[in-house]
Amino acid sequence: MTSTAAGPASGSVSATEYESVWSDLQGVAFSQGYLDVGGVRTRYLHAGDPKSPVLVLLHGSGGHAEAYVRNLESHAEHFSTWSIDMLGHGYTDKPGHPLEVAHYVDHLIGFLDTIGAERAHISGESLGGWVAARAAADHPDRVERLVLNTAGGSQADPEVMKRIITLSMAAAENPTWETVQARIKWLMADKTKDYDDIVASRQAVYRQPGFVAAMSDIMALQDPEIRARNLLGEKEFGSITAPTLVLWTSDDPTADVSEGRRIASMIPGARFEVMPDCGHWPQYEDPETFNRLHLDFLLGRVS
Repeated sequence: MTSTAAGPASGSVSATEYESVWSDLQGVAFSQGYLDVGGVRTRYLHAGDPKSPVLVLLHGSGGHAEAYVRNLESHAEHFSTWSIDMLGHGYTDKPGHPLEVAHYVDHLIGFLDTIGAERAHISGESLGGWVAARAAADHPDRVERLVLNTAGGSQADPEVMKRIITLSMAAAENPTWETVQARIKWLMADKTKDYDDIVASRQAVYRQPGFVAAMSDIMALQDPEIRARNLLGEKEFGSITAPTLVLWTSDDPTADVSEGRRIASMIPGARFEVMPDCGHWPQYEDPETFNRLHLDFLLGRVS
């Protein structure tokens, strides 16, 4: 099923308002911590009743758990909600080798084992969507419902891959305000905002000792040869049995709406939604619309 979501609600964040991670989390009952996932120290943000159904949120390449700070509160009302720093990202341990999709999937399944979740809803953005889709294909018994949010992994666009490498490595090698802000603004449809707090959060991540090497490992999937053997096609998407929402945007910088629609067409029974006036971070750019669409799907209010 395909539909186009309504635009930002009247309560959306104004461009004139100061935006901060803490203001997004203020008043939210959440915890930040680390878990040992098969020897990998893994950072998480968690909100919600631990006895509720599990939802795991996966960020994109070079990202971190703060990608979902505007979604924790609403989802915690219904789910034990985890936003994690994926393998080699954020403050999670860096394995010291090029990272391919199977490495991320193994870490995700290990995370589910660690928190004692036999099954979970998995929602991934960009790289996170790639990992989520592969996990759903390879481990159908572990995935309840699946959301692919401007997901990667279905194609190889040389220009996009080059742009991701250039912006990401520049930010890691010289994490000035300008280089990190350029990487963040690339994600967003609205280039007039400065995204100061997200920039500062990511700058702190990128200033960690050894992060240049870590970013190089993260960029492995932008290498044409490595990417080719990790791409998902009709076989992989067609094997997904979990109810799936493919969510795309009008201004995604990695692929246009037709690519999202193509992904949805390969997944049996997948629902397809388009959010206007958003780029690669719709969950942050328009959280009101995203949270509504996301929760309606995860709670089974729509098929």
